[in-house]
Amino acid sequence: MTGLRDLIRRQVRDGRVTWIGLRPARRAEMIVVEAADIQGDGLRGDHGRAGKRAITLLQAEHIPVIAALCDGPVSASVLRRNVVVSGINLAALRGRQVQLGGAVVTLTGPCAPCSRMEEALGPGGYSAVRHHGGWCASVDTPGPLAIGDSLCAL
Repeated sequence: MTGLRDLIRRQVRDGRVTWIGLRPARRAEMIVVEAADIQGDGLRGDHGRAGKRAITLLQAEHIPVIAALCDGPVSASVLRRNVVVSGINLAALRGRQVQLGGAVVTLTGPCAPCSRMEEALGPGGYSAVRHHGGWCASVDTPGPLAIGDSLCAL
């Protein structure tokens, strides 16, 4: 019989980076890029915070869920996260180190929506993003990141 600890650590497959965005300043338009450098304080060119929230990640599979709970289309740019990945459950990686492209990051906790989601998505936008808003990560080892790179648990 397999123990719960082993079950929790298993992943079906690695995830893939499908989108990368930079927020050059608070409330500035997102800049979509094909590649970025992950530094100790986050992505180069992003105004993110060093520490537990240096990088924000979102599961691609949650974007249609958020759209279904809103009145209108939803894009990764509107949600203002740095990295969108598909094919892996980010919630299952909470507190764990992951290889993200050429970097190593630790998923530190959920990335709560801000009140701006009401402005961006309309009434109910904040609630639509709750528990679907992605994850924050700290940077353990800097490195390059590009569309198509893998995200895998270490």
